[in-house]
Amino acid sequence: MIETTRFELANGLRFVHNYDPNTAMVALNVLYNVGARDESPELTGLAHLFEHLMFGGSVNIPDFDGAIERAGGRNNAWTSNDFTNFYDIVPAHNAETAFWLESDRMLSPSFTERSLEVQRSVVIEEFKQQCLNRPYGDMMHHLRGMVYTTHPYAWPVIGKTPEHIARVTRDDEKAFFFSHYAPNNAVIAVSGNITAEETRRLAEKWFGDIPRRDIAPRSYAAEPVQTAPRHAEVSGHVPTTDITIAYPMEGYGTKQYYCADLLTDLMANGESSIFYRELLMESDLFTSVDASILGSEEPGILMLNMRLREGGADNERRAIDTVNAKVEDVITRDFTPEHLTRAINRMESAMLFNNVSYLAKAQALAMCEYHGEDINAMISRYRELTANDLRFAARDIFRPERANTLIYRPV
Repeated sequence: MIETTRFELANGLRFVHNYDPNTAMVALNVLYNVGARDESPELTGLAHLFEHLMFGGSVNIPDFDGAIERAGGRNNAWTSNDFTNFYDIVPAHNAETAFWLESDRMLSPSFTERSLEVQRSVVIEEFKQQCLNRPYGDMMHHLRGMVYTTHPYAWPVIGKTPEHIARVTRDDEKAFFFSHYAPNNAVIAVSGNITAEETRRLAEKWFGDIPRRDIAPRSYAAEPVQTAPRHAEVSGHVPTTDITIAYPMEGYGTKQYYCADLLTDLMANGESSIFYRELLMESDLFTSVDASILGSEEPGILMLNMRLREGGADNERRAIDTVNAKVEDVITRDFTPEHLTRAINRMESAMLFNNVSYLAKAQALAMCEYHGEDINAMISRYRELTANDLRFAARDIFRPERANTLIYRPV
């Protein structure tokens, strides 16, 4: 049982706290409700760039990393299509340093031309390394662009092209910050050797006078229902042919989402999974077969991915037919209560071990607070699912007319 204390400041900033006396450290995690879905299609990658810019100095603190390192701490961040997340880890006696640093950059970055120039270069180089110079690095560009025709999930977090990042201006930077980064658009989780009373005191002291801001509304249209299969073929400097079949699915918080999460675990998580035992071990076609979901807030993607042992049109066709046949089998398979219990127990075990870490706990608490969920009740949603629920979800997701097949071949 993870005990929590929750409170909200007058400016709308929500806090969730967990006291952990078993560590000498404190983790402070700031989750902002802004990600790549909040970008313009003509200026993508801005949310990820902004993650970097937030380390470039704030109005009163020119050197963020130096300040936290002098306090014996460390920090990092990540960006998704839905969120941007920053975290700091410091010794408990220096916890106030993390509150001070995060409050100052929530108030405002420094917006210097030098910082923008440096971070643009860093992100462009990251784009080249991750997407252009790495095998299969641009696969999600192709796959997202095929699945999504109107929704901003059509591009990955890093953006469509480095040219978008290269033309970001200080005006773009300021406009994005003041319309998304705000106390009323954030959740802060604090976990570690710090009391709830001290957390509230530091929260009021450092964050209480940051003003609320008007948050830009999300005005994009919902993705239209796919009515016909889509197919794309690309080539690159990759070692072997990779095939992904992607299906649209419902977003986070829906029953179908939890069914898809559990179903993909049954299909491809571990050596007892269906794909491992019945495809990888019984066929000479594949070097790997996987099933996963993106975990998106809005309607997302369930992906079936296969890496072929040998290329060629015949092997591609055989691989796709083999996986599709196995999917048809999964749709009608009568999972026993024991099957579901074993899979859910693995999920629960992973959650419990993950939350032993005060940092992982802080990140999980922030996300639960954002969703209005009880971290102690997360697994109960999966235990409520039945074999009929999984069959119904599988039938709804694995529709042939909603398949998006991407074949990525060696040059």
